[in-house]
Amino acid sequence: MRKILERLSKGLISIEEAELSLKSLTISEVEDMAKLDIKREIRIGIPEIILAEGKSITQLEAITNKMITDTGKAIISRIEPENSNIIKNKFKDFLIEEYVSSKILIIKKSSKQPTKIKGKVGILSAGTADIPIAEEARIILNEMGCEVITEYDVGVAGLQRLFPAINKMLNMKVDVIIAVAGREGALPTVIAGLVDIPIIGVPTSMGYGFGEKGTSALMSMLQSCSLGIATVNIDSGIAAGILAIIIIKRIHH
Repeated sequence: MRKILERLSKGLISIEEAELSLKSLTISEVEDMAKLDIKREIRIGIPEIILAEGKSITQLEAITNKMITDTGKAIISRIEPENSNIIKNKFKDFLIEEYVSSKILIIKKSSKQPTKIKGKVGILSAGTADIPIAEEARIILNEMGCEVITEYDVGVAGLQRLFPAINKMLNMKVDVIIAVAGREGALPTVIAGLVDIPIIGVPTSMGYGFGEKGTSALMSMLQSCSLGIATVNIDSGIAAGILAIIIIKRIHH
């Protein structure tokens, strides 16, 4: 990018040529099946994340290899254990971080730690079964250099558990709270009525019967009578983590 800008400043290329060159730097093609946005992290501060769901193992191997070659790192989400084992074996010479319950696999060329950013995110889960989705948010936030404070299994079924957790978040001065809940999804509503901190609600697919698979939790969060809640899709821990980091980056800009 710098070389292109230097050539432009010296009048060696036109604005149109520079624009075309910069655009071509952002996309890395994998045969005829994928176009990787390899410069997304530089452009908007959010890394390209490979969604394993719906991809064959052959596609996943090729995309992962290209991502590591071009950026030195591959973050894979929603990867099933059998595919994870194949990918780990394929890239066994690299550094591997595996989070089985959250179905996330991270492969790196080096052990270099991400640059720390200002701000803190708190993550609360209503139940133990919601922890894998909460962890999905925590993992992506940590990978982007953000400090995370967690408190799990503090749902409204035992409301007395919630107040110490909220006090902890306030004392740690978190900038955003991610509230993860299944069943009726009441946790974000209760928290939003107690704190002056932006809340990101994450409905999970925990729950059965009428309104199963997270439908009730999603509707509850969208219909919340408490203000200050933004809600992501069912089981979207990564989306919540990304939204949280965008917010704190603007706060501390």
